[in-house]
Amino acid sequence: MIRVLDPGPQTTIQDLGRAGHLREGIPPSGPVDVRAFVIANRLVGNPDDAAGLECTVMGPRFTVEQVCAIAVTGGDAAVTVNDATAPQWATLVLKPGDTVRVGSARHGVRLYVALSGGIDVPRVLGSRATYLRGRLGGLEGRALRRGDTLRLAPHTGPRRPRRLPAAEVPALEAEPEIRVVLGPQAERFTRDGLHAFLSSPYAMLPQSDRMGARLSGARVAHAKGHDIISDGIALGSVQVPGDGQPIVLLVDRQSTGGYTKVATVGSFDIGRVGQVKPGQRLRFRAVDVAEAHRLRSEFERSLAQAAGGGVSR
Repeated sequence: MIRVLDPGPQTTIQDLGRAGHLREGIPPSGPVDVRAFVIANRLVGNPDDAAGLECTVMGPRFTVEQVCAIAVTGGDAAVTVNDATAPQWATLVLKPGDTVRVGSARHGVRLYVALSGGIDVPRVLGSRATYLRGRLGGLEGRALRRGDTLRLAPHTGPRRPRRLPAAEVPALEAEPEIRVVLGPQAERFTRDGLHAFLSSPYAMLPQSDRMGARLSGARVAHAKGHDIISDGIALGSVQVPGDGQPIVLLVDRQSTGGYTKVATVGSFDIGRVGQVKPGQRLRFRAVDVAEAHRLRSEFERSLAQAAGGGVSR
């Protein structure tokens, strides 16, 4: 069991997500940065889909009441155990009474804390993931609060401490290039609008959240208006409302929408979008469907090899 002393601004329980319920208007949720989440679980010997913590901007401070192992991944932040500096992307073995603090992200936005055994909360519609807007899953459908206690499931995996090689730690670029496939409504934008989208930097706005990354930059001009008959929203859909400013839809996205979509971010780059801080910029680059499939396969191979592999869902 762990006891939360300070939850940080928004720390939620997540697993790999709630599949199959978009038709009822319920998004998958789960971690924004899947790679960081999965690697954290593998470092403590968990299955890939064991429930852990996603922290936004700053992590929690908590005390453990049993022997366990943890790993902290994602954005770059200071981690301490009993006020002594501890590494990220590594197994940390704790004893009862130890206090862990995960500080503010110096680079990146989202931090992940995996605990051996995984967090034991009830499954809701097949998942322990927290959907904040729907007050669903996790701990009472909400972010963690001071004084919360979290039970850990029995740990059956190896306890051998491991550390991810530096070459496998994802780079947090100052201005990442995000790969997209144009469409499904790219024809509803002017040639100049498409050129602006693919050639201009866009800054992340503070209003961004797990539902969508809101961007500010060159206007993506419409040729035929910004409204369409509502259709399905895929992970990574880039909506462009009437103001011409793109919004990348993420894991807590709505199931349908009536704004034109200029492109779709490849699933392999969603985590990179989710680690861009407010005020930091990113750029988009178009790839074709064949290249997107190749990049997805490359992402899956890299993840399969990371931290010695694991048990995928």
